[in-house]
Amino acid sequence: MSTLLAETKIYKPSLEAVKEAAERIKKVVVKTPLAPSFTYSNRYSANIFLKREDLQQVRSYKIRGAYNKISSLPQEQLDRGVICASAGNHAQGVAFACNKLQAKGVIYMPGTTPRQKVEQTRMFGGDWVEVVLKGDTFDDAFKNAMKHREKYDLVFIHPFDDEKVIEGQATIGLEILEQASEPIDYVFAPLGGGGLLAGLSSVFKELSPNTKIIGVEPEGAPSMTSSLKQGKVVELGDIERFVDGAAVQKVGSRNFAICRENLDEMITIPEGKICQTILDLYNQDAIVVEPAGAMAISALDHFAEEIKGKNVVCIVSGSNNDITRTAEIKERALLYAGLKHYFVISFPQRAGALKEFVAKVLGPNDDITHFEYSKKHHRENGPAVVGIELNDPADFEPLVARMKAKNFYGEYLNDKPNLFQFLV
Repeated sequence: MSTLLAETKIYKPSLEAVKEAAERIKKVVVKTPLAPSFTYSNRYSANIFLKREDLQQVRSYKIRGAYNKISSLPQEQLDRGVICASAGNHAQGVAFACNKLQAKGVIYMPGTTPRQKVEQTRMFGGDWVEVVLKGDTFDDAFKNAMKHREKYDLVFIHPFDDEKVIEGQATIGLEILEQASEPIDYVFAPLGGGGLLAGLSSVFKELSPNTKIIGVEPEGAPSMTSSLKQGKVVELGDIERFVDGAAVQKVGSRNFAICRENLDEMITIPEGKICQTILDLYNQDAIVVEPAGAMAISALDHFAEEIKGKNVVCIVSGSNNDITRTAEIKERALLYAGLKHYFVISFPQRAGALKEFVAKVLGPNDDITHFEYSKKHHRENGPAVVGIELNDPADFEPLVARMKAKNFYGEYLNDKPNLFQFLV
């Protein structure tokens, strides 16, 4: 059974409740590998293990919490049906559980959810679920789902701020400790609403209290980081939605209370760095992950000295990535690494101007990857939007110097996000 911290009346999942969850979900949840990573162990001179939750049937850990919650409901509630809001992975877990338990489900997803996740949700749910696309963010979908719930008296399956969901996610902690042959020094895990880390950290603080628990958020949606700094749950305004599996405006109140007590550190990771990790995992280890699934590994650079010689676990939380996003992922990685730059170039409207730019301004390893130009009559110069990919970030300053020396330089777009999005 779940317990309360007597002095603060804060919910905390008990080991007994987590073990009950493990028993409840064992028929549908895969005990995923705790796999040693040669690539990252060698890079960081540490023993890096990947907890491969991307190998679940629904390709994320979310099946644990969703199935634990829905399968624990009384039959009369299952007969009325359930409803949820999700950016994708929780939706698939709920859909899978509804299909298995033959319970009707309504699933609200943001209209911006990658199509792959929407289609997978429909596939896992079959005739038992209805998918409704509404709003631009998880929080938009959540508000619409709550209205639907009240109207039809359905049971709401929260993606993270729910005791049974937290206890289901906590079963990952039990598995890791069963699988590890040596004490674990660090666990890195992604954080969106906080359900995974609330459950995982509770198990570790009970069974392996010396393990340091590091939460990882996307830089563009630092909901838990902001809440911890202010000492209360805060709701962010605009957030960057690229890491759709972890981009929420407000963390769960239960999760905040637990994480404030249990986490050793919270860190935010730039979206571009996450994209580079996605590419590295695919190119070096043939592992396909979604942005949220790459966050834990992306944090290792920030702890490179600290983790040397240590036993480190990274939670690879999911692999529901849409292949149509590959071009954007590569672009964001290049921009973050300082290898892709966009400019407004002022071209003299005379024959040979472009040839001069290529011959006298571009370096020997620079490559034009984007070019938009429209000739303007009765003007001395015509602007062009030019994207240039470099081999080395150090080539940037010399490139700009040559542009200015030859009177081609107009404006640098990378650090002007509004203009960048409008022109590129």
